[in-house]
Amino acid sequence: MEWAGAFGDLGTLIPFVVAYIGMVGMDPFGILFAFGVSLIVCGAYCRTPMPVQPMKAAGAVAATQAAQTAVITPGAVVGASLATGAIWLLLGMTGTARRVAALVPRFVVVGIILGLGMAFMIEGIKMMATGWLIAAIGLVGTLLLLTNRSIPAMFLLLLFGAMCGAFAEPALLRKLGEATIEFRPPSFALSGLTWKDFGLGLVFLALPQLPLTLGNAIIATAEENNRLFPDRAVNEDKLSTSTGVLNLFSASAGGIPMCHGAGGMAGHVAFGARTGGATIILGVILLLLALFLSGSIETLFSILPKAVLGVILFLTGAQLALGSCEFSKNKGERFITLITAAFCIWNVGLGFLAGMAGAYLNKRGLLKL
Repeated sequence: MEWAGAFGDLGTLIPFVVAYIGMVGMDPFGILFAFGVSLIVCGAYCRTPMPVQPMKAAGAVAATQAAQTAVITPGAVVGASLATGAIWLLLGMTGTARRVAALVPRFVVVGIILGLGMAFMIEGIKMMATGWLIAAIGLVGTLLLLTNRSIPAMFLLLLFGAMCGAFAEPALLRKLGEATIEFRPPSFALSGLTWKDFGLGLVFLALPQLPLTLGNAIIATAEENNRLFPDRAVNEDKLSTSTGVLNLFSASAGGIPMCHGAGGMAGHVAFGARTGGATIILGVILLLLALFLSGSIETLFSILPKAVLGVILFLTGAQLALGSCEFSKNKGERFITLITAAFCIWNVGLGFLAGMAGAYLNKRGLLKL
């Protein structure tokens, strides 16, 4: 089940990695190498299925801006990783992240997690809409086997997806057959970084991501981890420091901005993961792909149809939303939870700000319901 749970976060990992490679022109080696090492370290240190994900806001901006304006280059993405790492390392080591998180009421945190779960489900439905028949078979089959401990649902879903992808595009199999295994050693990516790259990455990618990272990768992840694994608790300062270290390492390897995420943990857990072994397994696989098959990674990832990735994302969102159903008995606080969730479906940063504004008004007695 740890092996099955290891693949529970592919619904977010694969689309963003493919976008960075195909639209921004990033080298697959740096991305996969950074993710592989980071997942192994986080699994061994936290001993829970602590995810390592692409930063979503940064990834979305990078892909769209690269396609429209050519302002975002691979160097700018590396600069964003460096800036992000420095910011979160400073916040974590000074204790600022924990102090900020302590100011956020629990009913706002519940709203963030609920909104994230619903956002994942909506995005999953959009991806499933690209192939309804495949999605329906995959979703029903996975639901029927989700609690089966002898037949891991994730393996059958991935096998089903690979078969559908190969049937729909036989050329992918030919490309995979032509792939060559060749060892590629890691290299230091910061030697060619310019101040322009750093500035573009900071302004366009790193700064817009900060509210989302605080809400999802720091506060919500700590809440989700400690709810599921109270014997292996983490706090916001540890996650902030971890985010900083991961991004500094990613920048040095030529990777992308990375973070933790409550949705990623929910995905790993939904498919059977209960320990850090799941992320270690995924990390080893990505590390081997980087070192020996990074030249064929886009073809390899394309074998899984978007509809199947949508099933994974939908079930991840459902698992996350289910864990946030502990609503306050106070009517005003429940209302703020729902407002926060609604905004978080659209934008977690704005949801966080809306929730905090609502909590302030409620505390002052200005919110009349």
